[in-house]
Amino acid sequence: MAKFSISRQRAVLRKYAVAVKFLMILLSVFLIILALPKQTKFRYEFEKGRIWNQKDLVAPYNFAILKTSAELERDQEAVLQNVAPIYQLNENVQPQQIEGYINDFNLKWPNSGLPEKQRLHYLDVGRVLLNRVYGTGLITLGIKNQPDTDNYNITVANKNTATTKNTSGLYTKEKALAYFEQELTLQNLNKAYLLDLLQNRLQNNLLYDDKLTNRLKSSALENISATEGMVQKDEVIITKGAVINDEVYQKLLSYKKYFEDSARVNGNRRLVFFGQFLLVGLTVTLLIVFLQMFRKDIYQDNRLVGLILLVITAMLATLSWAIHIQLPNLYYIPYCIVPIIIRILFDTRLALNIHLLVILIAGFYVPNSFEFAFYEITAGMVSIYSIKNLLRRGQFLTSALLITITYLVTFLGISFIREGDIYNIEWAEFFPFVVSVMLTLLAYPMIYAFEKVFLITSDLTLIELTNTNATLLREMAFKAPGTFQHSLQVANLAENAIFSIGGNALLVRAGALYHDIGKMENPLYFIENQTAGFNPHDKLPYEESAQIIIRHVRKGVELAEKANLPNEVINFIRTHHGNTRVDYFYQSFLKNFPEKFIDENIFRYPGPIPFSKETGVLMLADSVEAASRSIKEPDAQSISDLVDRIVNYKLSQNQLKDSDITLKDLETIKQIFKRMLMSIYHVRIDY
Repeated sequence: MAKFSISRQRAVLRKYAVAVKFLMILLSVFLIILALPKQTKFRYEFEKGRIWNQKDLVAPYNFAILKTSAELERDQEAVLQNVAPIYQLNENVQPQQIEGYINDFNLKWPNSGLPEKQRLHYLDVGRVLLNRVYGTGLITLGIKNQPDTDNYNITVANKNTATTKNTSGLYTKEKALAYFEQELTLQNLNKAYLLDLLQNRLQNNLLYDDKLTNRLKSSALENISATEGMVQKDEVIITKGAVINDEVYQKLLSYKKYFEDSARVNGNRRLVFFGQFLLVGLTVTLLIVFLQMFRKDIYQDNRLVGLILLVITAMLATLSWAIHIQLPNLYYIPYCIVPIIIRILFDTRLALNIHLLVILIAGFYVPNSFEFAFYEITAGMVSIYSIKNLLRRGQFLTSALLITITYLVTFLGISFIREGDIYNIEWAEFFPFVVSVMLTLLAYPMIYAFEKVFLITSDLTLIELTNTNATLLREMAFKAPGTFQHSLQVANLAENAIFSIGGNALLVRAGALYHDIGKMENPLYFIENQTAGFNPHDKLPYEESAQIIIRHVRKGVELAEKANLPNEVINFIRTHHGNTRVDYFYQSFLKNFPEKFIDENIFRYPGPIPFSKETGVLMLADSVEAASRSIKEPDAQSISDLVDRIVNYKLSQNQLKDSDITLKDLETIKQIFKRMLMSIYHVRIDY
């Protein structure tokens, strides 16, 4: 009943797989279109200093000529210089400080030794000096990006009135203190009685109003005209063959902006949306057709198709976001991160195909589309080629260096064509490419994230796992050296076989190296690790011996899960014996205890049986290699008979029915096993 339920679930999943795939494609296209800017595309591409190769361009309507950035900056500076900083007059400061001064004076000099009349004179002089300073205005200069001078105009606001004053006529605390000293000296008065008291009563009564000043500046900047001059209808903007100089370039920019603004207001957004749907839909359809024709394994796995669509959608959404926030340069975006991720997770052809499709779509929304495409296609190709044979993670840095060099060569070539002068190259324009390459290194953690989220095992991970210095393999080589050598031989057999019939050779090798790690628990109970004359099974019941042998599968799975091995590798551990019997101990029990009833399942592996070409090939390689060790005098005939017998036995036990291995594949596998085993045992072939 359970088996029926599982098969029924699989049938339902297969039935709706196409519908789910179709929905994912539509969702991806919709999200891309939703993110893309809804603007019409100006039909002309142009650059300053280039020759105009189009037909004569005539203005179809009147439009204003935009000012250059330099002209706008000059206008802004001039306007800002005419906006005087705003200071608010605090009328409460003067009476408060005068009153405080009088109290301080009376407390400090109640009996100064001076005649009362003279003491009152000192008190009155101090009050007069403070009134003069506060009446003029006490201020702090050099704050909030104000001019670095003591001679500029400010606006003093007092309730509903505003007056203009020059800072040279106002007091600062330093200037007021100097004024006090000067006046006390001129009046021949003792400074000790007044100077400290007056200094302590200096508090600004003119306070800078940052918000009001900025509001006035913003208002002034908004009133600056962004245009200067007009192009009249039917006026020739540029003729064919003419050079695009500064004046013409500004007219073309103005024409483009007027065209896009008019289209944004008067254009049919539904048609723009439909046009984007046609283009994006076409590119995504081409991708799906490519998968269906050349990578059926990916096409049939909606999980992998979803990952690819996610990567494409995320990159184009990033581009749209950069356009929306008006990123100064769209080359900051790490376009090469897409082909690197796809190459590591899948293959070279798919990575190049996807990169081309992404760049084709992006080209509609970036300036100078051809140059953009040349930059990114060449850099993307180099990024793919540089990691074609990825053997270590350090190659990411090498790839980044090669991408940078590619950008540099392209940048120099385009600059030479554009400028015709090495001294006019704008090297600052190369900086975005450097940032882009640095951001490309984010592919490393992103690949790891995709592996975990989408349960994918990349070739990069498999390469690391097949390193015999990996922790589990090094431990197995020490605890169970015979099993380790057996695993190496199985890996060689399985890898060559799967390479010939088609499959993931690297995955098979990893699975073969780890398939028997469970034997590390009791290595001496397995014949390849036993020394001559000693077999611990001789002292055990057949049932217990069988359970010890069978337990290495479960123990191997536990060790693999504890070591966080990928499920793709753990599957080899689970399936390499399928649900076959431990026949040696089963037959021995029947022979020695014919009268006893025994449950056959005690001698049977729990399964499951292999469910892919890779796991099926490993099962055959494991059985063949183990059995070949029992041949006392190996020759071509005995090896051939052994291979045929084991393969036929696995077929008779229905161990390969789910592995997608054809009879033709089996013949190829058998020939490879025979040839390799004869080479291992140095068997001569008679001619």
